[in-house]
Amino acid sequence: MGPDGLLFIFSLLDEGALLFLAVYFVITLSDLECDYLNARVCCDKLNYWVVMELISHNVLSLLLLISGHWMLFLLYCPLGVWFTYKVVRKPSGNIGVFDPTEIHNQKHLKTYMRESLVRLGFHLIFFFVFLYWMIYSLVKGY
Repeated sequence: MGPDGLLFIFSLLDEGALLFLAVYFVITLSDLECDYLNARVCCDKLNYWVVMELISHNVLSLLLLISGHWMLFLLYCPLGVWFTYKVVRKPSGNIGVFDPTEIHNQKHLKTYMRESLVRLGFHLIFFFVFLYWMIYSLVKGY
């Protein structure tokens, strides 16, 4: 098994975790939308995982860049850049990307739900892309 095989095994595991996290975000936001959670609890739960999602996504992007998989890097990187921009540009008074005082104002909840569904679709597609490349690199090695 070569370095590509190890890279795509790691990327599949990482993408599986990101996919699980995207599902968690959608479920938590839908619980807030249905009033099963209050805004403070929901935002605390989501903000706890934001940094881990950001690090996980950007580490995988960096590994794709270092390993020379340019096309996969160019396809995978924009979501990480966009999410990094969101984290860096959060207003100074907010407790995190998700702020309980603003989540119900100005349709922020619908925007967060749409963004979470886009991330869910993105990670679902890339889960299968990395699964294909993992199988291809492991078969190619024999």
